[in-house]
Amino acid sequence: MQVHIPDSVLLSVQKPARYIGGEVNMVRKEITDDLIRFCFCFPDVYDIGMSHLGLQVLYHDYNRYDDVYMERCFAPWPDMEEQMIQHQIPLYSLETFTRIRDFDFLGFTLQYEMSFTNILNMLHLGDIPIFAKDRTDDDPLVCAGGSTGYNPEPLAAFIDFFYMGEGEVAFGSIFEAYRKHRAQGLPRRAFLEELAKIPGIYVPAFYTVTYEDHPAEGCDHTPRIASIRPNRPDVPEKVVKLICEEMDKVPYPTSPIIPYLQTVQDRAVLEIFRGCIRGCRFCQAGMVYRPVRQRSKANLLTLADELLKNTGYDELSFSSLSSNDYPQIFELIQEIHERYPHINVSLPSLRVDAFSLDLMERLAEGKKSGLTFAAEGGSQRLRDVINKNITEEEILNGVHLAFQGGWNRVKLYFMLGLPTETEEDIEGISRLAQAIVDEYFSIDKAIRAKDLKVTVSTSFFVPKPFTPFQWVAQTSYEEYMGKQQFLNGKIRNRKVQYNCHDAFLSTLEGYFARGDRRMADLIYTAWKKGCRFDSWSDMFLEDAWKEAIEECGIEAAYYITRERAKDEVFPWDHIDVGVRKEFLYHEYERAKQGVTSPNCREQCSGCGIKKLASHGICYGEEAGRDQ
Repeated sequence: MQVHIPDSVLLSVQKPARYIGGEVNMVRKEITDDLIRFCFCFPDVYDIGMSHLGLQVLYHDYNRYDDVYMERCFAPWPDMEEQMIQHQIPLYSLETFTRIRDFDFLGFTLQYEMSFTNILNMLHLGDIPIFAKDRTDDDPLVCAGGSTGYNPEPLAAFIDFFYMGEGEVAFGSIFEAYRKHRAQGLPRRAFLEELAKIPGIYVPAFYTVTYEDHPAEGCDHTPRIASIRPNRPDVPEKVVKLICEEMDKVPYPTSPIIPYLQTVQDRAVLEIFRGCIRGCRFCQAGMVYRPVRQRSKANLLTLADELLKNTGYDELSFSSLSSNDYPQIFELIQEIHERYPHINVSLPSLRVDAFSLDLMERLAEGKKSGLTFAAEGGSQRLRDVINKNITEEEILNGVHLAFQGGWNRVKLYFMLGLPTETEEDIEGISRLAQAIVDEYFSIDKAIRAKDLKVTVSTSFFVPKPFTPFQWVAQTSYEEYMGKQQFLNGKIRNRKVQYNCHDAFLSTLEGYFARGDRRMADLIYTAWKKGCRFDSWSDMFLEDAWKEAIEECGIEAAYYITRERAKDEVFPWDHIDVGVRKEFLYHEYERAKQGVTSPNCREQCSGCGIKKLASHGICYGEEAGRDQ
């Protein structure tokens, strides 16, 4: 059923372009009975969702199938939600204004924990039962995937099936299974049973979680997980993530949708490689996206030509976890600048230690922008703990080159609450910021740009699944606030601006990052109290969340502030991302000793990913070590 949106509704909301579709490069298909209808649901506002590369990649990949039509849906901003409720307008897709409940599949992308209540709200606005157990054969199949989905358990009650890994790999098999299912007229559960046999697919209903018969140590009433096991004989014990092995063969969207309004990332984006060699111990992405798989320079240049021709953007951003770990980064930038001297190339994930004058000069040929460095820890001792293998000398050398090259805007990112952190480590953040200011003034006035601005931003460390720090106790809210106030008192230079993250929000992230199926009650209760858009500071209802935590009996002592035992069963232990749990614990022990580990190019650490990397570049293969 097509939804009609009155002009009066669009004229009454803040940004009507969020809700009208029809953008440049939007896919249009004839609606027929044999089409498989898939709605990509981004659980945040349009401006954020349209900046997500994964949406563009899957949108154009799935729409290559003649009998598949992927459309888009975003969480409506509260002003539009109010209008939808008032005028009885159900949530709809932007391509055809079809009710989302009329689709075969709804696919939610999970990019951050604080989008969970928006998922429930979108289901509600689409007139779809919120709990998976309540859905019938007349309802769409609700699936989810993405980086946050590697611990699927907090959302297990709401999602029919999860997709583990990179989305280009297995949906062809899913669509083929659905064609057969629909032709035979089988019930919903029968299709889920077939799905569970496809590699990378996790159906929560086919796994049973049991708990110990006594509370965990230091907790009043919350027991630990005893086991997570399949309750059907044809379901795998572990769901193994899927990866694209040869990136040059993976389709890439060179005609991305161009929004009518400015989005957060308003530029052409070119993914140069996936994975990371660095092994930072706090970083989930660096572990779950292994192994490194890169596109060839020739392929990237061809894609860049098509992207710029089809979009008209004057800025090209290289997407990766560590851009200048791409082996031919200098040559790639040089050739793009030679072809397109008016195009500004941005590298959003630069490492200070790999900065060179050659790279700075190549970047300077385009329009200058601010430089962002993720130092993470304020002292060398703490950077060794987290395996951030850069020294203060390397950081200062990097910014010195930047200032010589005419840059005058530097952003520094740190985390507070890292394992073993002391006040001396925190004070080191302010000392490093001051050292960068001093470095700027050491440059001759005739060379340096005017009006230096150094921005120090701190977030709070939240332990994540599939990292060496998945065992650690998270800092409490009170401790977070104390650390933040301490640092704020140490930063006194007017050239340095300090921005900080919300401490209670980080506490909530901690609940969901390592949470289990018992989190469903908390998410549902908070949503019923009006929580949505929780990552937006002006929308965040702290009191409502606190009430929900109390009503649901959620113990911070269990989910947040306790150290996990070495042999503890984690809620995500039935998911296999290729990195061995034994390797992660070994890295945790090295962290406690302050011992760093080499990156994958220097020496293979035996993480276990080699078994998934038959064609990807796993540097363990070069080292010849049997993992």
